[in-house]
Amino acid sequence: MDKFERLTGVAAPMPLINIDTDMIIPKVHLKTIKRSGLGKNLFDEMRYHDHGGEKEDFVLNQPAYRQAEILVAGDNFGCGSSREHAPWAIKDFGIRCVISTSFADIFYNNCFKNGILPIVVAEEHHDIIMEDAHKGENARISVHLDVQEIITSDGVIIEFEVDAHKKHCLLHGLDDIGQTMEKAHAIDAFESKAAQERPWV
Repeated sequence: MDKFERLTGVAAPMPLINIDTDMIIPKVHLKTIKRSGLGKNLFDEMRYHDHGGEKEDFVLNQPAYRQAEILVAGDNFGCGSSREHAPWAIKDFGIRCVISTSFADIFYNNCFKNGILPIVVAEEHHDIIMEDAHKGENARISVHLDVQEIITSDGVIIEFEVDAHKKHCLLHGLDDIGQTMEKAHAIDAFESKAAQERPWV
């Protein structure tokens, strides 16, 4: 998994509340078990007309936000079904950080497992970040996970909380398998000792 330490990039404003995982990646695109290739279908029904053309008014189709790496979302982002394809699609599009006032629990945890930093901020701070995101591609927001700070394009510093273990995993690029491999020496020692004590097993 890619490490997440510090990120400076364009933030796309998406103030809609209750964006569920079916809106993030519709069920018709869930046939794959690959984590790559889903970015083109991110927010599929919101981004494209039925005939396949782009909806010009959708934020990620606007020139200023096509390369967005941060998403400033409305409340209760990622609700609905627990499909892990949702963070896969977000990451594949190029978004590494989602900022909101609240997230659905399963989606929130799945983000950390896929190299995405979901940040919960108070409503007054969310308003500041959302306003900054509306300025377009010239207003770049910085996210510093190591010191747990968001810095707006105007230099406003907003601190955020994150679970220490989840922070450690993101900083070091550790998914579930990576966390297990950190204990490889202990596992090998246990298996060696067990083989000596119980050779019949």
